[in-house]
Amino acid sequence: MTLKRMTPIAIGAAFAMALGLGTTAAQAQKKISILTWNIPYFEEGMNQWKEMFKKTHPDVTVEWLDKKGTEFSTFYQTQVVAGTAPDIIDVQGGLWLEYASQGGLLDLTPYLKRDKAFTDGLYPEVVNGWVFEGKNYGVPFYISKTLLFYNKLMFKEAGLTNPPATFDQLMDYAAKMTKGEKSGFMTLNFDWLYWPLFAENGIDLLTPDLKKAAFNTPKAVALVEKLAKATKDGVINKISWTGRWVEPNGAFAAGTIGMLNAHAPAYLWFKSKGPWVNEDTVGAADFPGRWSTPNSHAFLISKGTKHPEEAWEFVKMISSGDGAYVFGTGSNNLTGDKAANSRLMKYFAEKIPVVVPVLETQLKHLDKLTGNWPIAKDAQVKEAFYPELQAALLGDKSAKEALDEAEKKVNRVLTRR
Repeated sequence: MTLKRMTPIAIGAAFAMALGLGTTAAQAQKKISILTWNIPYFEEGMNQWKEMFKKTHPDVTVEWLDKKGTEFSTFYQTQVVAGTAPDIIDVQGGLWLEYASQGGLLDLTPYLKRDKAFTDGLYPEVVNGWVFEGKNYGVPFYISKTLLFYNKLMFKEAGLTNPPATFDQLMDYAAKMTKGEKSGFMTLNFDWLYWPLFAENGIDLLTPDLKKAAFNTPKAVALVEKLAKATKDGVINKISWTGRWVEPNGAFAAGTIGMLNAHAPAYLWFKSKGPWVNEDTVGAADFPGRWSTPNSHAFLISKGTKHPEEAWEFVKMISSGDGAYVFGTGSNNLTGDKAANSRLMKYFAEKIPVVVPVLETQLKHLDKLTGNWPIAKDAQVKEAFYPELQAALLGDKSAKEALDEAEKKVNRVLTRR
């Protein structure tokens, strides 16, 4: 049995083992470890964090571990099994929900309530994105959500000015920009990043109680049929449904895509590949209906930590004030801390003004977040739903057939113990 395919019972047992091993008496010199998600470039900033923390906690040593996204889950589960789970982890997407559901994470609700001054400085809508079954497990690290990038050169050529305000207008604009090798629209598809297309059309993935599929409706069938036809006609580039990161962003960088639904970090990536990209050629706007899917990161604390208070103090320091500012300037990202972001926007306006319009979208309309359902089986639901949707969008199945099958698979996942 591989670690990637550990059953919920096996994972739960591993976490229980970790909890038992994590209760031994602390040594005089304490050590906490932090596992981050693919930020090896942040070594200088991490050293600053360590120095800052040492001033107030001279008896604590901080160890830094960093893993690529493809290695993160396996590494963390290996450490859990060994009883050496990192004290603090930086997680994105819905991976944390599985850990929380198995009892492997520390409930941070009491800490957030106790340290009100710290909590009040965070964006409440983002904080609420890390709640599972009434308990908060995460402190926002950096904010990232989807928006609509648009090629101003292709807009001008098609006689378009302002970005689309509705889904129908989005599709109309996309059709007008499509010709030859050029497609009018593209989206990223992982981690539910494409769900604004569904939200704007009034389609929910699950029922309000999160216990059953809710997406198989006449509206959804009509939408999938429309998206499939647009894909067949080249209005939506097929890479939307088959690529992940490099392929869709690379296509936009090539100047052949009119609009791209992606999260903010995509901008600096495709700008680095497309010399033509600047504030005069690429615009950033809200997706129609102001819908967006968060792809943010948060800090979580392993329940087996020997030093919960020290881990919490370190998380507070690095996710607010000077600590958050150090990360923002070192990674060109906004954080979950309002005061730090105020400073960061001034910094970006001076140092990298081209990213300011993109980053401004990240702080607006946080009440219109979608694709972030707090379900422990998030990964399994994705695996059940997306292949069927993909088959319909690529013309391999009818929309009705695909959604019927997806509904059965998703409900099977949700009812499985």
